[in-house]
Amino acid sequence: MRAWKVGVVVLAVVLAGGVFYGWWEWMHPGLPDGIAAANGRLEAEQVQVATKFAGRVESVLVEEGDLVKAGTVIARMDAREVRAQLQEAQAQQSAAENQEDEAEAAISARQADRVLAKRELTRIDSLHRHGYASTELFDRARAKMDAAEAAYQAAQASLRQAVSGVDAARATVDRVRTMLEDATLVAPRDGRVQYKLIQSGEVVGAGTAVVTLLDLTDIYMTIFLPAHDAGALALGSEARLVLDPAPQYVIPATVTFVAADAQFTPKTVETADEREKLMFRIKLTIPAALLKTYEDRAKTGVRGIGYVRTKRDAVWPAKLNVKLPPAGDNAGR
Repeated sequence: MRAWKVGVVVLAVVLAGGVFYGWWEWMHPGLPDGIAAANGRLEAEQVQVATKFAGRVESVLVEEGDLVKAGTVIARMDAREVRAQLQEAQAQQSAAENQEDEAEAAISARQADRVLAKRELTRIDSLHRHGYASTELFDRARAKMDAAEAAYQAAQASLRQAVSGVDAARATVDRVRTMLEDATLVAPRDGRVQYKLIQSGEVVGAGTAVVTLLDLTDIYMTIFLPAHDAGALALGSEARLVLDPAPQYVIPATVTFVAADAQFTPKTVETADEREKLMFRIKLTIPAALLKTYEDRAKTGVRGIGYVRTKRDAVWPAKLNVKLPPAGDNAGR
């Protein structure tokens, strides 16, 4: 009786295995020559939105999962000290501009003195040559002219120094204004908040990441293929993605990266069979325009299968023809 029960169990297992194999073959018929497939998962480029200077985070305005557009305010730093620095820098700029105005006025005065001294020297020189003015009077007029010229040159130097002071003050104002702008952290591109790393009120150091964004314009699937398939791929060639949560849809993609070095290898590579064990990382990128259409449902970590053409003339089988859900359809989210 016991042997009979064991036989029934074995038979049931065999039948179940046969049914499962038949179902698997029906769901995954063999691929035509020139088409290769591998398991993978969706990934996206991550962008760290970080502080530029140390201080207290006044507020974080987003939550994990939020969709944000480029330029959306992510967080604000406590900028009271920076605002005070800006007021100080603006006051210094105003003082430097006043000094520039004074230097310009001094040049006008020294120029007038210079013109008057030159005219007086010209008159006395004429009288001196005709014997109507003494040499002492001529020497005084020439000395006065030299002094007026020196004063004029000094005024010009003061003006140049004042202009330099104004430029330096303006540069300081621009620098502090930039710091004030940097106190407001904005999204550098469209994306979804993956992680909220800092809470409002926390004190952070310069360069601390406040949130991590997923760049929804750059989503791709990473797969690994053996050497003979990876070596036949061309950058820019077509690919297809089928995701586990929505196997009824086929997503177009493009081969955008083929690793130059194997990602994992056997200890020794001596024979052709061993070389076939070399696996290379492949990146299949979804078009940005398509991602824009479905950005509300784009996510990472989703598993699926990536299909590539290892022969340029290979024809996609009917099951891998592109099929996308309607833009307003929530199926497959």
